[in-house]
Amino acid sequence: MKILVTGAAGFIGMHVCERLLARGEEVIGLDNLNDYYEVSLKEARLARLTPHASFRFHKLDVADRPGMAELFAQEKPQRVIHLAAQAGVRYSLKNPHAYVDSNITGFVNVLEGCRHADVKHLVYASSSSVYGGNTKMPFSEHDNVDHPVSLYAATKKANELMAHTYSHLYGIPTTGLRFFTVYGPWGRPDMALFLFTKAILEGKSIDVFNNGHMQRDFTYIDDIVEGLLRVADKPPAADAGFDKANPDPATSWAPYRVFNIGNNSPVELMAYIDTLQQSLGKTAQINFLPLQDGDVPATNANVDALHAVTGFAPATTVKQGISNFVSWYRNYYGA
Repeated sequence: MKILVTGAAGFIGMHVCERLLARGEEVIGLDNLNDYYEVSLKEARLARLTPHASFRFHKLDVADRPGMAELFAQEKPQRVIHLAAQAGVRYSLKNPHAYVDSNITGFVNVLEGCRHADVKHLVYASSSSVYGGNTKMPFSEHDNVDHPVSLYAATKKANELMAHTYSHLYGIPTTGLRFFTVYGPWGRPDMALFLFTKAILEGKSIDVFNNGHMQRDFTYIDDIVEGLLRVADKPPAADAGFDKANPDPATSWAPYRVFNIGNNSPVELMAYIDTLQQSLGKTAQINFLPLQDGDVPATNANVDALHAVTGFAPATTVKQGISNFVSWYRNYYGA
């Protein structure tokens, strides 16, 4: 099968491409290799993919409308796994236009490409951030998510709405995946685990927000990829029992679904840091700070729907996941 993976040089994208190639798929990778974080890391990820004969790479921005139209016309992928996006909650407060360009304009270009290329399934990255101000735990796909607290979250919610529109109008099967705090080897340098590890090894202090009173449903990268690929192999069908008088946000009369992918086992941030200290064999110097605008104090994923459809639920422990990350970090950076 020919599968287009956008954001192929990204953290999740590289791991997805590797798994697809390992099972014999033809993979078309797309990435703009922007400088949101160190480009050398993106190039190193890409270097793991380019030797594969079944992998082709296009350096392209999803916001490039003519370029995206040409790509879909040329490659005609059967499936699309859309992971390219401007990521980061806090950065969205500083550079909002980057989120509109990549996450809104770029997503329209992907949807239009899927429409004209007759793509059989679009799987795209949403985010746990769509739950915004919700405090009912665990977060469920059946809950309303109309109260985002960052522009990043708003763009991800918009992606779900846009996907539903195309599923309804053009019959494109679409599945949105709400990722919960993904971590692991080859991770993003702007994420907490990466920032903490780098600072602790350099003897610098780490910033811990909300005075440490944070919980996150940390989800290991291998679990994310396993869940994603199982979902990709099961395009959604219209829900014949959908009740428009009592609409369920998780399903539709159109071929549309959204799923949480999280560990369903939230961890206190301070316990997470303690596990990292043990793995590194070093103690962190902690700078406690208040909750930042756009942040939420806790996340927790209900993954019943994912398990019901795929038979899979993430289960990698934080201890094992952090150990794997630290081993990779020491090897990659010689730290």
